[in-house]
Amino acid sequence: MEAGIVGLPNVGKSTLFNALTKAGALAANYPFATIEPNVGIVPIPDPRLETITKYIPPQKVIPAALRLVDIAGIVKGASVGEGLGNKFLSHIREVDAILQVVRCFTKAPGGEEILHVSGSLDPMRDIDIINTELILADLQTVEGSMSKSERAAKSGKAEDVARYEVLKKYLPALSAGKPARAVKIDEPDQIKQAKQLSLITAKRVLYVMNVDEDDLQGQNELCKKVRAHAESEHAEVVPVCAKIESELSMMADGERQEMLEALGLAEPALAAVAHAAYRTLGLQSYFTAGEKEVRAWTVPVGATAPQAAGVIHTDFEKGFIRVEVYTLADLEKHRSEKAIKEAGRMRVEGKDYIMKDGDICHFLFNV
Repeated sequence: MEAGIVGLPNVGKSTLFNALTKAGALAANYPFATIEPNVGIVPIPDPRLETITKYIPPQKVIPAALRLVDIAGIVKGASVGEGLGNKFLSHIREVDAILQVVRCFTKAPGGEEILHVSGSLDPMRDIDIINTELILADLQTVEGSMSKSERAAKSGKAEDVARYEVLKKYLPALSAGKPARAVKIDEPDQIKQAKQLSLITAKRVLYVMNVDEDDLQGQNELCKKVRAHAESEHAEVVPVCAKIESELSMMADGERQEMLEALGLAEPALAAVAHAAYRTLGLQSYFTAGEKEVRAWTVPVGATAPQAAGVIHTDFEKGFIRVEVYTLADLEKHRSEKAIKEAGRMRVEGKDYIMKDGDICHFLFNV
């Protein structure tokens, strides 16, 4: 699963990406500083891993991870090619969810001047510019497919009919300036065709507010407007001071903890971004634990046990027999897998089992 970071130039998008991925030097303060998308792997902080290792000491610990793509700044007119827009839009089309960075800081960090591309601060205008360009790009896709799809649907072939019906649902919504995700698609054949269209505005969005150093919770008036907008879309919103997070990401553990305490933070805000991105993508984690490693694995919410096994290796899914499952609470109470089994708390589940977040598993398979 992949999430793409988008935003107007100079809103702190690349600074946030670098902090999340500890990628090093910050991007230059120029529009289009990033032409090709940078890709990073972001670990998902999970205290449950530390708890598991107290009772099952491993040689190594591997957290779940999210692929993050830093996509160059979008500008007004991107849907018609402004600012290399077509290239950037194609990068967004390939990700599974969008992290839209919105400038909500009113002061120039460190005293340096960071000009807004539009010359003034207005996060709702910025969101509208991004959303409008993405909607216009999707509208071009839908309009360009209508005639061909209508002709194909006359054959009566189920998938062609379903595709045409989906396009007919999307067209009026996009024309009215609404994102594709606002359109309800619930028939299985149509859901499949909707996914194949890969419309940008069908993707889930997480709004990341880049805030001032003295407003880490994002309580200023600009942030309030963004929160209200996110709520109207049933989207999550996370406040982050990208400058502080960038500094934290470069510090040694001891220094980082000192700075966090000075700021009154329990953990870096980037942990909240990673978790929110995980939820936005509809993901959850299960664990495997042994002497070699304790590891978090990523699966979609609703995944079956065989599908979860397939994340480890495709052969595990093909030859799935059963899975032995217990919970973190079981481990904390009984303190070992042997004791969990003796207490009758080690469950045996079959192919129809729906994975739960935090399951600790041993898969049995035959290839």
